[in-house]
Amino acid sequence: MHKVKKEDIFFYLILIAYVIYAALFIYKSSFRAAGERYFVLFDDAMVSMRYAKNFAQGYGLVWNPGGDRIEGYTNPLWVLYMSLFHLLPIPASKISLFIQISGAVFLIANLFIVRKISHLLTDDTLVALMAILLTAFYAPLNNWSLLGMEVSVLTLITSLSVWISLNAVRKGRFSLWLYMLLGVSTLIRIDMAIIYIVILVFMIIADSDNRRQNILWGLGILTLFIFGQTIFRSWYYGSPVPNTYYLKMEGYSIYYRITHGLYVLFLFVWDFNWVLFFLPFTILLFRRDRSVWLLLLIFWAQVGYSVYVGGDAWEHKGGSNRYISIVMPLFFILFVYTLSFIRDVFISKIQRDSKWVYRFSNLVLILFSVASLVNFNTLIDFNSLNRWILTMNPEFVRGNQQYVKIALDLKQITTPDARIAVVSAGSIPYFSERVAIDLLGKSDAVIAHQKPHNPSEVTNLEVFRPGHMKWDYDYSIGDLDPDVIVQLWRDKGEAKKYLMSEYKTGRIGGNGNWNFYLRSDSKYILWDRVELKK
Repeated sequence: MHKVKKEDIFFYLILIAYVIYAALFIYKSSFRAAGERYFVLFDDAMVSMRYAKNFAQGYGLVWNPGGDRIEGYTNPLWVLYMSLFHLLPIPASKISLFIQISGAVFLIANLFIVRKISHLLTDDTLVALMAILLTAFYAPLNNWSLLGMEVSVLTLITSLSVWISLNAVRKGRFSLWLYMLLGVSTLIRIDMAIIYIVILVFMIIADSDNRRQNILWGLGILTLFIFGQTIFRSWYYGSPVPNTYYLKMEGYSIYYRITHGLYVLFLFVWDFNWVLFFLPFTILLFRRDRSVWLLLLIFWAQVGYSVYVGGDAWEHKGGSNRYISIVMPLFFILFVYTLSFIRDVFISKIQRDSKWVYRFSNLVLILFSVASLVNFNTLIDFNSLNRWILTMNPEFVRGNQQYVKIALDLKQITTPDARIAVVSAGSIPYFSERVAIDLLGKSDAVIAHQKPHNPSEVTNLEVFRPGHMKWDYDYSIGDLDPDVIVQLWRDKGEAKKYLMSEYKTGRIGGNGNWNFYLRSDSKYILWDRVELKK
């Protein structure tokens, strides 16, 4: 009869605990609106859902049905995956639930791979278990993944690619599947080419017996996937890169962009606890083999990429951003692995072959890992801990609830032909089912190709937010004439000349909670349902 290992028992206990946690997280991220429970993703993910919905309904990969072809997303394969659920008879309020469950499934699968990578580094089962624990309950990874971003599947692919790479080097076997997997990952996000290149270089150097195959197949498949999707973009959208590339990169000095990237990295490291952040890199004092180098190089490549693009737009929420989160499992493996070496040094100094010393040192390692887990999840303040343990709703839920209520109000006071101007370009257009004008230009090529609205703000480290620095009210309001202006961004005074002369302020009669700017001569507004502000 097969004997169950203690490690298996603890591993599956962690797994069960995580499944329960993920289920509670997803439920806590939902809310009731208009008598119905809604499951809603992070707003950027809802932009992708809007494209997916339109694609499934036969309008093509566009943000507005019948609108211009503009690639306002950066995750094409994830959008296509989302579109599959829109082919099924699922209410709009529930489709996001399936994307959230998908994120949980990918993260659960990743825990199995974290275990495998840990065992490639060491036979110490405690290293694997603590790395799994830290990965499973790291708040930013769960926030991005369980709220619908492609972070979940990219984390799994990154970990799986590392495991395949290390196995291939150890066994001296060439793996074509490694490059196919990494190639597919660039269809999910093109910037996965960074990790692809790091692994390719590693394989060329480390796997000398198969160097020629790695060079030919690795470069060939990378070229095929990058060139193929570039040709598609150029044909379908008339641009070789996504619209968001121009929005976030064009018109910004590389100096200020990298300065901001370094600034937000500093904040992340400081809040994370800089001693704990740099601790895993001291592993090089104990071991410098190829496995360790691969994990370190991939982690720092993603950190470097995050710095290069100026960081993310949500750094003020704390924790690792979307670029760094996908390599945090590798960080946690190295973190615990380093702790195990420090423990072994401590034991050797005592010079006593005592099982009690060893057990005590293991207990210290466990307690230190758990204390570090709490520290890692204290993102900005102690409210972060309340969100982590789910005594408060997860991050972004309050905003999601507000966006859905706005969308439902819009459906009541406008006809389907109304055009709405928004800042939050995901949930409001998705649930209102109205043609939308993107004030910040994610799905508007005119805005994306402009210079930053206020160049002085680009140099302000506190104010600069990638993807949120371009807008033009003369174009978006003056030229495009939205029937309803739902939201405005910074420098609202610049829109005042339009608001004062062409728009009225109102809300849905009686119980609305949001003031809209309504174009005075619009025939697509149901004026009898509007309560105008006097």
